Amino acid sequence: MMAPMLTLLLATSPLTITLPPRSAPTGPQQDPPKPEAAAEEPRGLRLNAPGAFDGLTIIQPLRSKDVHLVDMDGKVVHTWKTAYTPGAWLHLLPNGNMLRSGHKEDESRFRGGGIGGVIQEIDWDGKVVWEFELATDDRRLHHDLEPLPNGNLLAIAWEFHSKEDALLHGRDPDRVEEIGLWPDIIVELKPAKTHGAEVVWTWRSWDHLVQDRDPSKPSYGKLRDFPGRIDINADHRYEKKDETPEEKKKKADLAAQMRKLGYTGGDPGDPQGPEGGDAPKDGKPGDPPKPPEPPQPDGDFMHTNAVDYLPGEDLILLSSPHLCEIFVIDHSTTTKEAAGSTGGRRGHGGELLWRYGNPQNYGMGSGADQRSFYQHDASWIPGAREGELRVLYFNNGGRRPDGKDFSSVEELVLPFVQDKGFIREPNAAFGPKEPAWTYSDPGKFLSEFISGAQRFPNGDTLICEGKSGRVFEVTKEGKVVWDYLNPLGGEVEPSKQGGKAPPHALFRAVRIPRNYPGMSRLNKQ
Repeated sequence: MMAPMLTLLLATSPLTITLPPRSAPTGPQQDPPKPEAAAEEPRGLRLNAPGAFDGLTIIQPLRSKDVHLVDMDGKVVHTWKTAYTPGAWLHLLPNGNMLRSGHKEDESRFRGGGIGGVIQEIDWDGKVVWEFELATDDRRLHHDLEPLPNGNLLAIAWEFHSKEDALLHGRDPDRVEEIGLWPDIIVELKPAKTHGAEVVWTWRSWDHLVQDRDPSKPSYGKLRDFPGRIDINADHRYEKKDETPEEKKKKADLAAQMRKLGYTGGDPGDPQGPEGGDAPKDGKPGDPPKPPEPPQPDGDFMHTNAVDYLPGEDLILLSSPHLCEIFVIDHSTTTKEAAGSTGGRRGHGGELLWRYGNPQNYGMGSGADQRSFYQHDASWIPGAREGELRVLYFNNGGRRPDGKDFSSVEELVLPFVQDKGFIREPNAAFGPKEPAWTYSDPGKFLSEFISGAQRFPNGDTLICEGKSGRVFEVTKEGKVVWDYLNPLGGEVEPSKQGGKAPPHALFRAVRIPRNYPGMSRLNKQ
C-alpha cells in the first residue's frame, strides 16, 4: 500500500546498481576438507549503520502463526499471536490494528503457495475484531490484500472453471487437467461490523481472455491485436521444446524447490508433489532419488501475488509471476463495466491499461525482450514530479535466458500522460525499455520465489530475500546500511495445501516509521 506519509528522492536518469560476483582466489589452492554438514550462518542482526531509515520491521515467517515487530537492533518489541499461518500478507492500520490474510486449513480443490481463505482484523493485543472468509469450491482468497481510503479493501481470489469450460474458451487440451483452470479475480470488500463483508466490486481476468487456437470459440483473435487481454495459453506457449541437459536439470531443480513451497499443483501424496520427499516413485527406502520431474499442467495459470492501489488516479497494480508480467487495471469502473472493454475513467472498462515484463505474451517481441522473471511485490511509489507514475518490484530472476540467474529490485517510470493515459507506440511493446533504478548482487543475491521491496522516504530501499529470510536496506548507490537474517519462525509444520517453506522464509517484510499513527501503543510502552 502506498502510505500517504512516504515521499521519495528520485534520480532523473536511469541508475543501475550491480555489485560484481565474488572473484575467484588467485595463487596455489588446496581443496579444503569437506565438512560433514555445513554450519548454518548465524541469524539475527548483522548490520545497523548510521543513516539507516529508523522504524520497526514487520517479520512474519511463513511457518509460524506469530507476527513480530523488530527494532533497528534486531530485537522483538511486540508479537501478535494469531490462529492461522500466513495467507501471504498483512497491513498495519493507522488505528494500530493488523489486517491479515490467514491460511485456512481445509479440504479444497485449490492448493499452492499463498493460499489463504480468511482475512482478519486483529487489535494490538491479539483480539480478532473482524473476520471475513472466502474459501468455497468456486472461489478462494490467496496472497495479497490492500486497504482502500474509503475503508474497504481489495483482495485476490482464485475462481474455478472446469476443464470443459477451459477447453471451450480455447485452452490447449494438453495443458488442462481435471482440476480445471483457476483464473484470478479482484474483489472489493465492504466490511460488516464484526464479521463478513459485502462484495461491492469485482474484476475477473476470465472476462479479458484472448485465444488464437480456434475461430469458433470465444475471444478468438491475434494476440497483438488485443494487448489489453490475457492469452489463456500464455503460461506455457513459449516453453522451449528442445532443451540442453543443463537446461533440463536447472528447470527440474527449480521445479522441485517450487513444489516444496507449494508453487505448483500436484498430488500431496506424490513424492515430487507439494510435500516433497526423497524416496523415488516405485523405489525402496535407501534407493537414490530420481531427478525431479518438470512441473505438470496447473490450474493456477496466473498466480497473482500482489495488488496495490493508487489513490487519485484510481488505478490497481497487479503482479502475475506465472506470466512474468505486471498489469494495471482501472478501478473507476462499475462491476458491469469491469467485465467489458468500455466505460470507466480511462474508457477501456476492465481491459489491461498497461503491462510490463514479457511482451511476447501479447505478440510483441520474443523471449529476448522479456524483462521480468517470476516477479513479486509490485507497488506504486511516488513520482519525481506531479502526474508521473512509478513502480517498484522484486524481479526474482530465475531462469534468465543467459543462464546467469540473480534477483534484482527494479524501479520503473511508466509511459503515462494524465490527459491521455498510458502511451504505447504502434506495433511496439509497452515501455519503459529500461528501469530507472536497479539493485542486484550477482552470485550473492538470489531468491527464485516469494520476496519483496519497499521504498523509504529517504530514498533507501528495504529488500526482503524471502527464501533465506534475509531483510536488508540499501541506499540509492547500492550500499547496504542495515542487514538482518531472520531467526524467527519454523515452529509450524509444513502445510499440505501450501507447500513446505524453509523454517525462516518470509513472503515479504516492511518497515513502519516510528511516527506512524499505528505505532502509538508501542510508543507509550
